[in-house]
Amino acid sequence: MKANAAICALAATSLILALPESAHAFDLAGAWATSAEQCSKVFARKGRANQVAFTNFSGVYGGGFIAEPNRLRGKFENCVIKSRKDDGQTINIVVGCASGIMLSNVQFFLKTVDDDTIMRQFPGIEGMEVTYHRCKI
Repeated sequence: MKANAAICALAATSLILALPESAHAFDLAGAWATSAEQCSKVFARKGRANQVAFTNFSGVYGGGFIAEPNRLRGKFENCVIKSRKDDGQTINIVVGCASGIMLSNVQFFLKTVDDDTIMRQFPGIEGMEVTYHRCKI
């Protein structure tokens, strides 16, 4: 009987250790602005549902994006997340975007700095990064 319990405990431990990294995926959901101090000038709650939306002049204050479980929204873009891979501190996302009359696929490389800060990296362009801060709206 003790042998069966030991085998079950070992199997359970092995299963937990073998879980994919995506089980601990970074929570990207929320409104993200290029400047934490400008959040209230980039985003506002609007409508009967009190949803987070962009202000009229959000681009003047650095802009940003809104992340939802299955999509990313910009002021003029609406993107569906096609794939996502979390690899430690790096998140690789491929999205299909519609902006007016054009459809395109875009790949994002995001590096998590902390729970409320990420950096968009542009592979192949040395030193080009954009920092985003999670807005508490």
